[in-house]
This record gives sequence, C-alpha cells and structure tokens, in this order.
Amino acid sequence: MLDLIKPKMLKPGDKVAAVSLSWGGAGDSEILWRYKQGKERLENIFGLKVVEMPHTLKGTEYVYNHPEKRAEDLMNDFSDKSIKGIISCIGGDDSIRMLPYINFDTIRQNPKIFMGYSDSTITNFICLKAGISSIYGPAILVDFAENVQMSDYTIESIKKTLFGNKIIGNIAPSGEWTSEHLEWIIENKNISRKYMPNEGYELLQGDKKVRGRLIGGCLAVIEFMKETVLFPEIDVFNNAILFLETSEEMEPTWYVECCLRNYGTIGILDRISGIIFGKPYNNKYYDDYKTIIKKVLKEYNREDIPVLYNMNFGHTEPKICLPYGALAEIDCEKATFSILENAVD
Repeated sequence: MLDLIKPKMLKPGDKVAAVSLSWGGAGDSEILWRYKQGKERLENIFGLKVVEMPHTLKGTEYVYNHPEKRAEDLMNDFSDKSIKGIISCIGGDDSIRMLPYINFDTIRQNPKIFMGYSDSTITNFICLKAGISSIYGPAILVDFAENVQMSDYTIESIKKTLFGNKIIGNIAPSGEWTSEHLEWIIENKNISRKYMPNEGYELLQGDKKVRGRLIGGCLAVIEFMKETVLFPEIDVFNNAILFLETSEEMEPTWYVECCLRNYGTIGILDRISGIIFGKPYNNKYYDDYKTIIKKVLKEYNREDIPVLYNMNFGHTEPKICLPYGALAEIDCEKATFSILENAVD
C-alpha cells in the first residue's frame, strides 16, 4: 500500500532548486543557453525563484565523475528550509550511482516537491523509499526550455498539480504531440518543433472502472534498481495503477516484453489494478508494444486488467504530471484517466 507524505504546494515567490543528478549537460558551455531559457520560464510563467546548487552547472565530465556531489546537492536541497521544491535539469543514465550517498531520513524529515522524469525515476523512487510523494513530470532542459514557448497543456498540468491543493480530476489527452529531435544549438532557439495531431487514449483491454495509487516510471530505468534497496516490497503494488513509458532509445519489443514478463514472474501483475502506458517516442513500435502488452498479460491470466495506452507522459511532448501515491482512476467505458485527489497540501 502506497501511503506517502504529500509535500507542500508551491506558491509564486517560492525558491526552487535546479539539480543535475545524472547527465551534467546543463552546465556545458554550448547548452548553458538552454538551461537559462528553462530557468527564465520557471520564473516568468510560474513566478518561482530558481537557484542552482553548487554542482548543478559543473558540466558533463565533473557531474559524471562525482555522483557523491550530486547526492550532496540533493541532500542539501532537502535540508534547506528555504528551498520549497527541487526540479531536475534532465535525466541521463546513472542516477543510480548516487544511492550509496543518500540519507533517506533527511528526505523523510523534510518533505518537499521533487519533479523529473526518465532517469529521474531513480530519484522519484528514492523519495518513495523515504515515504514522500514526488512528481513524474517535466524537466528544465526539455519541457521548460522548449523551443519558442512551453506547451499550454504542460503548463496547465504543472499549475494544477504543484500550485493547488484541489483534486486534480480528469486528465484529457493532448490534442497534439511531438518527438521531433532538434539539436540543442542556439541557432535553433526560435524554431518550433513540428507537432502532429494526437488520437487520444486507447483502451487496450478492460471493461470496468478501477482505482489505484500511482507508481511507475521509465521502464528501462526501473530495471536499474532491481535487487537494490530502492525497489519496493511487493505489497506496495497491491491495487496500484502502474504507469510505464519507454525512452528516446526506443527500446525494442523484445526488451519491453522481457521487462513486463519479469513483472509477472515476481508477482507485480497479480497485484495491480490497472496500467497506463505512455506514448512511445516518435511512435516507434506503437502497434508492436500494444501486442506485447496484451500478450504478456494473457500469459499471467490478467486479460481482465484495464490498460490505457498512448498517454501523455514521459519522453514525448507535451506531458502531464503524475504524483506518486496519488489515487487515480481508469474508466474503461469512457476510456478516461483521472487523479482523484490533490498532489500537494
């Protein structure tokens, strides 16, 4: 059972920390403009005061070589009473190297918002292990620094999730999407990525309305934490709604199949009440993933479980915020998704 402490909501004027907990590109000279653009959006659109930690902008090589300093920044963020929220600059592939330097008591005693996605799945599960809810959602270099302007869909989700303590409610699909890759060079700053019409959520199976508390993340990153203290006890998945998404690596179907089959083997699929699956990057393997999901669920006699596909979270834009531990609902008759409580107090 996911019983997590909710952090306090953000207010205009609050100080939030930008952190580099995996890839350190935010501090590289050729990308620094991108970080500054994301920072400006956080300040101008949301009214926040953004500060960097001592190692946030140290650059790729330093950040890679010093996982202990990344963890130090994170621990200091949680300890500092003046900091009200923590936002990841971007993901990467080695946040797991911070694990030996994490003090879970420090985090639990100082609950506050942490938000990120992709490799930040690790930090989200660090928060989960500490007993606090965090947010699977936008990152500074990607969403906040989006070329030309942020998506209104993403802005609305951030405001609803982080800046208010009302029930979040129904989350409608975005009308458009993009995975277009544009090089992060300053010459592209004023070039918009091409957006395409979005067909909305797709119900793969299920015929009822189910509720459960949210847990999940990037499929490949979850594999990094298996057999560590971060991977939850099996009971945590009881009646949960599992959210999963693939990355810009566009994981092959055999890999997704093996990961899902592992969830069946260790008993997770027996316990959850539903699954929501993010839109694949660039729509690669869109139909193949659907086939694999249904195949594995059939292998474990879970053809009854509702699965909502093509959701707007993860590595495509725009995206919603998913609060860990929040009570959510899949309505198969209407093919809708709702979060039935507030994410922050």
